Amino acid sequence: MPNRGKQTYDNIVYDIFLWVFTIVVDLFFREIHPRSTWRIPRKGPILFVAAPHANQFVDPLILMRTVRHDARRRIAFLVAEKSMRRKFVGTMASLVGAVPVGRALDLKKPAQGIIYIPDPEGDPTLVRGENTNFEDSQFMKGGLLVLPSFQNTAANAEIAEILGPNEIRLKKPFKGEVAEKQLAGLDPKASDSDLANANGGEKPKKGCKFSVAPHVDQHAVYDAVFDRVAEGGCIGIFPEGGSHDRTELLPLKAGLAIMALGSLAKNPDCNVTIVPVGMNYFNAHKFRSRCVIEFGQPISIEQDLLEKYKAGERREAVGQVLNEVQDALKSVTLQAPDYDTLMLIQAVRRLYNPKGKKLPLPAVVELQRRFLKGYAEYKDDPRVMKTRKAVLDYNTQLMQLGIRDHQVSYAKFPWYRVVAFLLYRLAKLLILSIAVIPGLVFFSPVFIAGKIISIKKSKEALAASSVKIKARDVVATWKIMVSLALAPALNIIYTIIGSYWTYKNRVGGRVPEYVPMWFVILFQIILFPSACFAALRFGEIGMDIFKSIRPLVLSLNPTSSNTLVKLRERRAMLQAAITDIVDELGPELFPDFDKQRIVPDAKAEGRPKTPDYRRRPSESGDNNEFFSFTPATPPSPTTSRRPGDHLPRNESFQNIGSVGFFNSRPSTPNRSRSRTNSGADGFKLTRLTSLTSTKESESKSNLEEVSKNLHEALRERRGRRQSEGNAFEFTNDDESEEEEGTKKDM
Repeated sequence: MPNRGKQTYDNIVYDIFLWVFTIVVDLFFREIHPRSTWRIPRKGPILFVAAPHANQFVDPLILMRTVRHDARRRIAFLVAEKSMRRKFVGTMASLVGAVPVGRALDLKKPAQGIIYIPDPEGDPTLVRGENTNFEDSQFMKGGLLVLPSFQNTAANAEIAEILGPNEIRLKKPFKGEVAEKQLAGLDPKASDSDLANANGGEKPKKGCKFSVAPHVDQHAVYDAVFDRVAEGGCIGIFPEGGSHDRTELLPLKAGLAIMALGSLAKNPDCNVTIVPVGMNYFNAHKFRSRCVIEFGQPISIEQDLLEKYKAGERREAVGQVLNEVQDALKSVTLQAPDYDTLMLIQAVRRLYNPKGKKLPLPAVVELQRRFLKGYAEYKDDPRVMKTRKAVLDYNTQLMQLGIRDHQVSYAKFPWYRVVAFLLYRLAKLLILSIAVIPGLVFFSPVFIAGKIISIKKSKEALAASSVKIKARDVVATWKIMVSLALAPALNIIYTIIGSYWTYKNRVGGRVPEYVPMWFVILFQIILFPSACFAALRFGEIGMDIFKSIRPLVLSLNPTSSNTLVKLRERRAMLQAAITDIVDELGPELFPDFDKQRIVPDAKAEGRPKTPDYRRRPSESGDNNEFFSFTPATPPSPTTSRRPGDHLPRNESFQNIGSVGFFNSRPSTPNRSRSRTNSGADGFKLTRLTSLTSTKESESKSNLEEVSKNLHEALRERRGRRQSEGNAFEFTNDDESEEEEGTKKDM
């Protein structure tokens, strides 16, 4: 088959694959919101660098569908060779041109004997073994020695030289006190004094057991990437090396920098760029969760780094590229040092809303990112420490009552309204339960099997990993895979049973003789998937209603209603305290705090300014009137823009993603009936000064890139607006669709 014909064939297969799995992803997630997709170059090779890798095989699907839909580009991902050996995963990955990558830690095996460091102070790279045979074939230069895992982390070091059957020279010593204690034969929880005594004693070292991983030659991988880049294609990389469920980024692997520098060294005219991508989930492992996928500013490799790489100074060049990518990823991801801090920040973010307006999902992510930065800076401030304790106590009380933060507001309603609404909700729940029963009965094996298998696989992944905490990163993947395999099989089985029953006795005489068999089969092919979808959709709404029953009952209970009232008062006090702290410390951390607020200041007073429609000179030298006039307020995101509409004055090309016309809309079609358009409130998602690079070169590159792609973006967006009417609706991550309806009804 000619190359052109093969490429066309591969593109068709890619698009069909993506169409099928887009339906699956839309069913699993309640909302997927892309942000700043205008930053994706429409031409030229790209390395998409995505993190954190919180959903094993789901992350690539979300990134593929977003880039294909918004930028018309196709991505070939690097996939672990271990995953490619799975029949289903390997087959699907090969259909979309995935590049297999061998990982040394995936191939590690327990080794015989124990190892220790005979002279930790004088020669920490010399490893000695007892009952070992380092001259065996499994030990090789470039391989890894891996220590036992402790708290989901296992230290490892690269082998530089094999000195004999019982001695090895490492390239670098093992890092961390835990590794030192393990190699000294101590428990990882032992005190520092025990470690000092062990290192200073005359007794021989006990050492510890270990595993060995082989050296993996990646030249074939790099060659495949270089070829793809030379063709102007896109490569997707998860630079952390594997999926995980941590709240912070893992150290980035050097491979992404080598791929970028190597591509330019091999073909200086390829102009490859690196696009950082933040995968921000809300309960990534749960069904009907939400995701914001954010694209950062494209990174171009500087010429001096390329010259260093060519001159042999590869370590320095690779390190600088990694640092730049790390900083770029931090600007599009949520970084928390631990899970408790993340929960604290989410609670504070929910409480901080002086005007009570519902924020769009991208604003929620940006606000949470700013709170994390502020907490890292002021966590030792007495006011912050006091508020932290109060918020944690408030969260504990919510858990004890079994309610959520937004349900505390039920305490303000009179008892007769609560009774009426409780009866209404119970009736609605009963009706939805009846609608759910058929699908629940028919497809309960899918739900049960998905739950059991995902739990089993997460335990296996946790046992085999040194970085996972609870291995939640594989749960969503296995739920989807089980559903993909079992749901169609059940549909076929039920269709065969129903057809046979109809053929045998017309379902006990209930089906008339004049109804043809082909119609019966077609009816069942439509019926069973529809019943499954109805069970999912109505079940989701029903669960939202069910969760709202308890706080309504509590508000009617004389013994607990007073508790809810006090809790509501406590919430108001916390909200005021948090707002005061933010208003006081925010300007210290961000010089342009007041100008670039996400949540409007409730204390601000003053009338709106008179609209200014004066013509202003174009900074770029373009006399096009499209850039010359500015209405006073941004246009509503739900309103289709006409060619005569203009950019608002308060929007610059630096934050063009917040302009309604250019803002990426959530592409999930299954919208809540009660969602409201939050975009009309004019939330600006511009990052503050300390979160945005102020280099003049970056500003110029932003302007040039937007100017270059503007007309193409206009044409694409206009066409999509016509086909997607309500594309700009948003949903808060804390309030379910039914709970939002509750507020409206009340």
